[in-house]
Amino acid sequence: MTLWVLRIVFLGLCTLGSWSISQLDPAWDHHPWIAIGIGLGSGGVLVAIDRATKSFSLRGLTAATFGLFIGTLVSYFIGNSMMFEPIDPKSRLIAQISMFLFSTYISMVIALRGKDEFNIVIPYVKFRREEVPERLLLLDSNIIIDGRILDVANTGFLNVIFVVPRFILRELQLLADSNDDIKRARGRRGLDILKQLEKNPRSEIKIHENDITEIKEIDGKLVELARRINAEILTNDYNLNRVAELQKVRVLNLHELSKALRPVIIPGERLTLKLVKEGREPEQAVGYLEDGTMVVVQRARRYLGQEVELVIESVLQTAAGRMAFAHLQQGQGELPRKNA
Repeated sequence: MTLWVLRIVFLGLCTLGSWSISQLDPAWDHHPWIAIGIGLGSGGVLVAIDRATKSFSLRGLTAATFGLFIGTLVSYFIGNSMMFEPIDPKSRLIAQISMFLFSTYISMVIALRGKDEFNIVIPYVKFRREEVPERLLLLDSNIIIDGRILDVANTGFLNVIFVVPRFILRELQLLADSNDDIKRARGRRGLDILKQLEKNPRSEIKIHENDITEIKEIDGKLVELARRINAEILTNDYNLNRVAELQKVRVLNLHELSKALRPVIIPGERLTLKLVKEGREPEQAVGYLEDGTMVVVQRARRYLGQEVELVIESVLQTAAGRMAFAHLQQGQGELPRKNA
């Protein structure tokens, strides 16, 4: 709304300015409407250009300026080189103007097409003596809402720059404004996590402004952006994980990290565990380790709700996770029957 008010005021000033200039020449005294029309038309053309370039970002302007500068240098050195000396002055001027237009146009187009690669150098790369760029890690909405990224950042293990694309922020904002209570809670949690991550002295977070307008899906935008700026993606979304791997983009999955950090339990290990529910087989009871590993204890149903000392018999890795079988320690209850 503010922009439209500014545009209307600008059109009015253009019209008034054109009419005022016409009053300086008596020949325009009988054609005031033509002067007003010229001012209104000129202002309208500028507003139309403004509307046409509304998606043109500061990054795009930077890239275009860089391309214009390079194109001007190229045209200057070529236009004043020895190859143009035999040409008469008039033809040389035409050739130099043509060379300027050609080189600046091509340079600006190339710079604009590669604006993401060009602009990413300035805000995200810190040059050191060994000239090694910082590691960039793109965050998707799922990993932000999950919240564990904040705990990982607090450990200081990840020496990276967290990059949050603007379209991910928009997605979180849409969730936070949703009429659905669950979606609204998820969106607000994601925004809160980002705010805490930004305040964390152990983490560095940047907002990437450029959108990938030619791709509509959020996952596709993330993968393409990661490819363009040579970044990795941090997620817990299995589908995004697969899509990124197919396009040769490296993905870090917190679920895989969580599995890798589970404590190792081996047959014969002794531990204390609270039994929380009955097992499938008679006299079985079930407890859970801190990492979620299910432990099935033989002949322990009467100890439900209590902490017992047990011995691990075997460990199985299933599609749902890790599961262990155990028996009570001697003196706590009956030992399991030995195989004959």
